[in-house]
Amino acid sequence: MKATTRICAGIIRVWSVRPALALCAAASLVTSVPTLAQPPGPPGETFKVVTFVEGLKNPWSMAFLPNGDMLVTERGGTLRIVRDGRLLPTPVPGVPPVRAQGQGGLQEVALHPDFASNRVIYLSYAKPNADGTQGTTGLSRARFENDRLVDVREIFEAAAWAGTPGHFGARIAFDRDGYLFMSVGDRMEGLSQQGMDPTKLESHGAQNLASHQGKIIRLHDDGRVPDDNPFVGQAGKLPEIWSYGHRNPQGLAIQPETGELWATEHGPQGGDELNQIRRGANYGWPVIGYGANYVVGTEIHKDRYRAGMEQPQAFWVPSIGISGLLFYEGDQFPNWKGNAFVAGMSGNFQQLVRVSLNGRTVISREPLLVGQYRIRDVREGPDGFVYLAIDNIYGQPSPILRLEPTDE
Repeated sequence: MKATTRICAGIIRVWSVRPALALCAAASLVTSVPTLAQPPGPPGETFKVVTFVEGLKNPWSMAFLPNGDMLVTERGGTLRIVRDGRLLPTPVPGVPPVRAQGQGGLQEVALHPDFASNRVIYLSYAKPNADGTQGTTGLSRARFENDRLVDVREIFEAAAWAGTPGHFGARIAFDRDGYLFMSVGDRMEGLSQQGMDPTKLESHGAQNLASHQGKIIRLHDDGRVPDDNPFVGQAGKLPEIWSYGHRNPQGLAIQPETGELWATEHGPQGGDELNQIRRGANYGWPVIGYGANYVVGTEIHKDRYRAGMEQPQAFWVPSIGISGLLFYEGDQFPNWKGNAFVAGMSGNFQQLVRVSLNGRTVISREPLLVGQYRIRDVREGPDGFVYLAIDNIYGQPSPILRLEPTDE
């Protein structure tokens, strides 16, 4: 373990912020969203920030193995092992080829629910076409044996090919029944210096059920399509689709209390969302939402609400650059049990947000580590500590940090 991060020769200590960050209310323009007062949130925790391991380049995802090792993906295309708090120098052999451009590359690493007995892992990635000019989201399954991948097999390729370098989604989650969910981004369709064309919102790929763009898919663990997926057997609709109308879901997790799937969705300028994901539901992108066009700052959406389209459980204006998602279950931080943690990467709005919930209802939001770290992923370790993968925007080496309770 490395030394605790220090400021002015003292351990960083973060106390609960009360009242919690006010929730945003819908308004006619993104730039004039008012706030509603909230009662004080539930008690928080004090903690210190410790450097767990250093020297990673654009770490994207973490997974903890039963033997205490950690697997970490680096977006450039390498899978790394952290053993006894040390980053092993040799990457794991056998990783599929990736298109490492822009936001894409090697992305999620996830363990099969029965990893302890079958050694199966999953990798999501930006898959290149034959000449590397286009990419889509791919998913492979492999066995992790003797620090290498064997029997690597691609089990899903998204119908979301584009030459653009971003919005791959690529987060993975398993539910209680062992079904595999994965997000696929909208592949930046319609993004331009002039803003999105308002005449093409309903025809956008995220609204098209013949495309995997802007979707969350549901599969069996071997890539087969479950018979009870909502669009199975329907002409012109892809059977893998579970939900649609997403922009770029960057976090995916099962809420332990309910067993329901939740996602964080990376919006444009404003409009980051926390969503509870329902079977066959339409989450509205880009027809409804709370975001503005890049550069020009004009309104994107036709409406804030529309019948047949879901509202988020929470949204952020301005955007925090929303990324990883965790539901905390551990014992190290008793006041955090059952809370969701949402990571943010955006400029002055970088933060880790503690979201207190009553079932599906957001009770309060507490911003932590504001402006300190560009957090790509957030995970709970088997030790009950919270781990943060820090992504340096310039590709310089960056750490994985760990939140530990203070002794006070």
